[in-house]
Amino acid sequence: MRVLCLLKQVCEPESLFDLQEGRPVLRPPARWKMSSYDEYALEAALALKDARPDTEVTALSLGPARCEAVLERALGMGADRAVRLDDLDETIARPLAVASAVAAWAEGQGFDLILAGVMSDDAMQGAVGPMLAELLGLPLATGAVELALAEDAKSLTAQREMEGGRRQEVTLPLPALATINSGPARPRYPTLSKLLKAKETAPLVIDPTAPAPPLEAVREYRLPVKTRAGLMLSGDIQAKASRLLDLLRERALL
Repeated sequence: MRVLCLLKQVCEPESLFDLQEGRPVLRPPARWKMSSYDEYALEAALALKDARPDTEVTALSLGPARCEAVLERALGMGADRAVRLDDLDETIARPLAVASAVAAWAEGQGFDLILAGVMSDDAMQGAVGPMLAELLGLPLATGAVELALAEDAKSLTAQREMEGGRRQEVTLPLPALATINSGPARPRYPTLSKLLKAKETAPLVIDPTAPAPPLEAVREYRLPVKTRAGLMLSGDIQAKASRLLDLLRERALL
């Protein structure tokens, strides 16, 4: 059983940006992390490996060399191999370009299952997984919160989270692709021994083939229009408390 897990490196959520010439520019110091849903996808892959020790989990990330920190964490959590599709200047950013670059490498590698987060923490588009499934001609389950492999390892049952707390169970023949939502299984922490080993293991770095041209273009980034202003109370604690009390009474909230 061979599982490929797609991992994206994203900015820490408290990162600050400035808009310069219509594009977001990260304020230093930049801090990066593994996208949260991808971490759940990796945990799902490792859980399958726990159940079937002959499973091999390959972690793949696309981006510049700093993305290797994500791969190092994946190896520390228990992945077997790490692959980085080199994108030095981060020109492969749009979903179809990412999906086509991954598909060009993954096709013919013999993966039984491909897992990805249901969306990334930054773009929140949820497009790469379905596009990759289409390009590779694989059956797809989106938003899965639990996976179960058939005893003969020829099919996968996925529990999909639906609206209103309901769940939908789908069974896919392998090979297949599933995007993973946050579920009851929390991502495990890397172990020190595996992290130390990961630091000595260089990922396989591959130059991606020319990606497909994007089907869409980002025309502009802009800040949302401010629709209401906050009110900052001034003075000492007593003055602030008195003013707050007055405001609540003025608005009939007390």
